[in-house]
Amino acid sequence: MRFWRGATIRSFSLPRAACNGLRSYRFHCALLFLAAFSFCGCRNESPKRLSSAQVHAITREMMHTAGSFSKAPADLSSHLQFDGIHPDRADQLLIALPASVSEQSRRESVASLIQSLDRIGTANNLTRDPETSSGALLKLDYRSAGVITNSVHIVAPLPGRVAPAGPAKPDKSAGTVRLAIILDDLGSDRGAADAIFALPYPLTISVLPNHAHSAEIAEEAHRRGYEVMLHLPMQSVGNETPEVQELHPGMPAGEIPELFEQMMQSVPNAAGVNNHQGSQATADPALMQELMPVLLKWNLFYVDSRTTAATVAYDTAQSDGVRSGFRNVPFLDDIAEVTAVRKQLELAFRGAHEKREAIAIGHPHPATLEALRELLPQAEARGVHLVYVSDVVH
Repeated sequence: MRFWRGATIRSFSLPRAACNGLRSYRFHCALLFLAAFSFCGCRNESPKRLSSAQVHAITREMMHTAGSFSKAPADLSSHLQFDGIHPDRADQLLIALPASVSEQSRRESVASLIQSLDRIGTANNLTRDPETSSGALLKLDYRSAGVITNSVHIVAPLPGRVAPAGPAKPDKSAGTVRLAIILDDLGSDRGAADAIFALPYPLTISVLPNHAHSAEIAEEAHRRGYEVMLHLPMQSVGNETPEVQELHPGMPAGEIPELFEQMMQSVPNAAGVNNHQGSQATADPALMQELMPVLLKWNLFYVDSRTTAATVAYDTAQSDGVRSGFRNVPFLDDIAEVTAVRKQLELAFRGAHEKREAIAIGHPHPATLEALRELLPQAEARGVHLVYVSDVVH
């Protein structure tokens, strides 16, 4: 008998079988607790981060794989900057694909390349963000432990314009007199773009990058069948009214491809480039020699606006194998009055007959658009075929 606060309690013992069952129950409970603890610990454990050397090795492997899709080593470039410390410093890889003969072949090439890159990413436990695209540019970001390690930029040149209901197609028959008209400085004024879209002729519009309506205007122009160009900002002698970002002499060569890519993102579907201002930049041989390989990678043509007699841009483009041309008649609207623009258009018609091919440049001023509305309907009757700029660059 045991006594506890006056109460009488009888001691007893469990049968042996019951004791064994209790021990077994306790043992299984302990196993379940350890398993749950182990599971929680594994789930909360942070994924192991890759070292910079490992990330660089992945970039090199991707670059090697991409080599089978590009035409030449010059179509591939990389910037190994991942350091594992700064989250905004991912390795950069630029892949420029050859121009495709059709949109279907372009899509197939891009899809095949992405599959090859994804296999490398998966083999190295990387995840990929949803791809983003803008015109000819496609961007793929791969992550490890939530941090972007490899950023791949694919340039897949567009095979050509799609103009189901746009301006009349130009006559490309041999021996014809051809005139291409570029309208510069689009991007800020949507109304000016709409006024151009009301002109049913094969005009080429050149869009400034990073303006309020740049991408919107470029997309709409392409959809309607007009040719789109990037109006590439370049430094002028007096540097009057410069753009926020522009090419200028003395800039590091490595900055040019990155800046150019950023500008192309805001002007989708651009088929070519001409300079905005640029009287100082186009006269600098070193800068032009750095620019032309970038245009080759993007499969773009170049038109020298000839804002200075000292320009070397066209000659450099020709020597580097870039399809190119230059403005070879006076600007249409140095004086933005209808009468003055009408006279300049007459000079453009005359210049086209003399040279057989001419490139004219104007701007979407109301006076310019009014003069175009008056005279362009007369072009065919006067023996001048209106064409896109891409039809008169060589």
